[in-house]
Amino acid sequence: MTHLLISGGRPLTGRCQVPGDKSISHRAVMFSAIANGVSHVRGFLDGGDCFATIEVMRGLGVKVEERSSTELVIHGLGFDGLQEPTDFLSCGNSGTTVRLMTGLLAGQKFTSFITGTPQIRRRPMGRIVKPLRQMGATIVGRQDGNYCPLGIGTGNLRGFDYVMPVASAQVKSCLLLAGMYAQGLTVIRQPGPARDHTERMLAAMAHPSQSMATPFTASALTRN
Repeated sequence: MTHLLISGGRPLTGRCQVPGDKSISHRAVMFSAIANGVSHVRGFLDGGDCFATIEVMRGLGVKVEERSSTELVIHGLGFDGLQEPTDFLSCGNSGTTVRLMTGLLAGQKFTSFITGTPQIRRRPMGRIVKPLRQMGATIVGRQDGNYCPLGIGTGNLRGFDYVMPVASAQVKSCLLLAGMYAQGLTVIRQPGPARDHTERMLAAMAHPSQSMATPFTASALTRN
């Protein structure tokens, strides 16, 4: 029998830079855009999906300064400050951008059109469109709104109690964003665990109708 003896070595020490989290980076841009004041985002993920969210927010009138590929300064327009876009809002290849932005746009007082790459246009959107319509949203699109491009009109959203058939952080976040603009209480029930970035970040920033813009580290949900 062969025996292998391993002795402990020296402790591993040092520092490393943790890459930004994609889900948190998306939300940091969106939530900062509807906050009052200037938000600083550090540790932003330098990736195409996250920059697609930046371009969508710019299309809605939000000023986003890129201090570096991982640091942003976002000039929030306030809870009701987003502006009607003059063109289609392209989400690139980012499904997170499409789903969360559809919820946010459903509560606005203007019409917008949202689309993406051919791959995004093949991804079904019914799981967000159906509950948003139950809230009173006006949404049209290919195959009865199941595929992008989606046209999102003005509507008086109503709060509702919704049980998600499948736990999904994207669907939950979409409906929570719409629920902030709805009259009455919105309750989202999920059958199992899902990421809770949206709940934690909104709680950290306070309700966006209040004057509170917060620096975020996108890699760690750290409030600086």
